[in-house]
Amino acid sequence: MIQVRAGSGGDGCVSFRREKFVPKGGPDGGDGGDGGSVVLWGNRFLQTLADLEYHRFYKAGAGGHGKGANRHGPNGEGVRVPVPLGTDVFDAGTGAKLGEILKAEEELVIARGGRGGRGNARFATSTDQAPRRFQPGTAAEERKVRLVLRLVADIGIVGLPNAGKSTLLSRLTRANPKVASYPFTTLTPNLGVLQTKDVRFTIADMPGIIKGAHEGKGLGLAFLRHIERTRMLVFVIDAAEGHPKRDYDELVEEIGSYNEEILKRPRVVALNKVDLLTGRRPAIRLDAERAWVSGLTGQGIDELRELIDRVFPKTA
Repeated sequence: MIQVRAGSGGDGCVSFRREKFVPKGGPDGGDGGDGGSVVLWGNRFLQTLADLEYHRFYKAGAGGHGKGANRHGPNGEGVRVPVPLGTDVFDAGTGAKLGEILKAEEELVIARGGRGGRGNARFATSTDQAPRRFQPGTAAEERKVRLVLRLVADIGIVGLPNAGKSTLLSRLTRANPKVASYPFTTLTPNLGVLQTKDVRFTIADMPGIIKGAHEGKGLGLAFLRHIERTRMLVFVIDAAEGHPKRDYDELVEEIGSYNEEILKRPRVVALNKVDLLTGRRPAIRLDAERAWVSGLTGQGIDELRELIDRVFPKTA
């Protein structure tokens, strides 16, 4: 949550020419300057909204007042606030969505500066050649804004905690996510670039999901909102745990309870940790194509890349 205040517009000026050898001086009051606006802009190098946690108030400069000799007041200095791509912007008071930032350098005005008022020179007419009227500057917008990050990625890697999502991401891409043997290692999405034979995909490792995630349990909502903009899902299942079908069904249920539309997108299943399997691979009935892989050893990674390349939707 941040609070923003734009700059108010400057007042117009009432002034008349007073020069030697000019017998009839006319009105020469200048216009006031426009107030600065507060603008969000997309910074492709940012991945989180963490920086805004420590700077929550933004104020733009007010416009200057007009002056005599038809001098206009200066415009107020605007404020540009960088946010990561995928940021949704809401008015905290009304809940209305103000817009979203999806592209690099894309801008969104969230508090518009006031307009400068007109000076008395603007009001001169053939019947009123010495007007004493002026127009004050308009007030600026001020509001509290709620920002929600929904990651922009082509592919989302999803799975239960400790399924090996981050390790698999590091194998598929050159990303270096945090990897450890305790739940919820991934607290924010990790991004990488997956290069196949013909295409480059942006791929993201999402925070782990647990039962009841669609109700906000664990890091569920942080996980679920990020997959809303992905075009394809890779389900990572721990094949060595002993119940991969149950884990897969649990993921599908949680995602469907949050937003059924997500389940209509293409998906593949990566049955991970095959290096820990002893004996034959178990027979598993799933409603999606699969690849047997090991994020630790790299086994089956090339096959998974080919599967992703084939299943990924080629049209937007």
